[in-house]
Amino acid sequence: MAKVYIETYGCQMNVADTEIVMGILSQNGYENIQDASSADVILLNTCSVRDNAEQRIYGRLNNLNKLKKDNPGLVLGILGCMAERLRQDLIEEKKAVDLVVGPDEYRRLPEFIDHAFGGEKGIGVRLSRTETYEDIAPYREDGLQAWISVMRGCDKFCSFCVVPFTRGRERSRTLSSIVSEIEDLSARGFREVTLLGQNVNSYNDNGNDFADLLDASAGVDRNIRIRYTTSHPQDLSDKLLHTMAEHANICNYIHLPVQSGSNRILELMNRTYTIEHYLGLIEKARKIIPGVSFSTDIIAGFPSETIDDHIMTLDVMRQVRYDGAYMFKYSPREGTKAYKMDDDVEEEIKLKRLNDIITLQQSISRELNQELVGREEVVLIEGKSKKSDKHFSGRTGTNKVVVFPAEDHFTIGDYVNVKIERVTSATLIGSVV
Repeated sequence: MAKVYIETYGCQMNVADTEIVMGILSQNGYENIQDASSADVILLNTCSVRDNAEQRIYGRLNNLNKLKKDNPGLVLGILGCMAERLRQDLIEEKKAVDLVVGPDEYRRLPEFIDHAFGGEKGIGVRLSRTETYEDIAPYREDGLQAWISVMRGCDKFCSFCVVPFTRGRERSRTLSSIVSEIEDLSARGFREVTLLGQNVNSYNDNGNDFADLLDASAGVDRNIRIRYTTSHPQDLSDKLLHTMAEHANICNYIHLPVQSGSNRILELMNRTYTIEHYLGLIEKARKIIPGVSFSTDIIAGFPSETIDDHIMTLDVMRQVRYDGAYMFKYSPREGTKAYKMDDDVEEEIKLKRLNDIITLQQSISRELNQELVGREEVVLIEGKSKKSDKHFSGRTGTNKVVVFPAEDHFTIGDYVNVKIERVTSATLIGSVV
């Protein structure tokens, strides 16, 4: 039995894709192992959203090629978005790998690996308008949390984003296949499921929209928390918000990327909404779902961004008061519309603006967490704290990390009431009630 080792980079979608890849390979006689030095096949499941993600992969390939020198029969491959984007560079120019396989060609992986064992280079990067892998059973170890890809691709074509070019156009799995997968996870004792899509609000299965899917998913097992990501502000519906409010096991948490607080920049980004529309969504969600929390994505230093545009972003952050944010400086991605724009914001200014955004968000997160001191929160125990085996760590429904003393009569997977006693900008600390 050939042994395969996979490293996963990037978003939760890539984590879910790795489970699909392992499902395919395990059905074809491959053994999943956790030690690269003992592997017959090493695969890196990659991300191309930002340049530094790709540079990490190139650095890792340099290390892994040392293993290949000691074991010439080792097959080294790149999967995912970077394979789709840089196939020629990886195989023909740098000769860094034996195969590159994009997100829609995973069914052919056993074939490509067989050819690589025979000395051939393998390239499978065609995009599909139909592939969803809904008939593939993902390879999952038993645990608490699972990520389910409910749709693939994206039709938005934001000017900075490579996803439509690396993952193709939108297509959705059937509602029944997703419900069936959650039923299986329930039987195995999982306690949290995250529904994934580049824009889950565009989900459509023969008239069933994402609100219908969320409703059906929540009804499978009331002891399973349901989360989802990511939403696009243009498509977030009232129906979806009311569905969230109707189910106690749908987490009161929405990741709603804003990207910029400037309407001018949003138009250049092709985000298809205004700040006024975005803020209206926030207000509406807070009325329909009491206690809902928000996180977001923010890009600093997009082409032509001025200090006034930057101040508008800071103003939106103060107005919304996000619980958390993923914050990045702009990174040009070849093939996107923004790549043709003049990247005219100096690197030093990008970093300064990014630090402004990070500092403000940390302050807001700390203030919001401070408001929770003295309150009780329902926490799903996920494991021991990273800093101490004497403490459990878990999360609230609003996605806040909570650390509290471990007690023998509680175990991983239990829901417990924790009284919050003190906080940092990233963590709540308390004790079981």
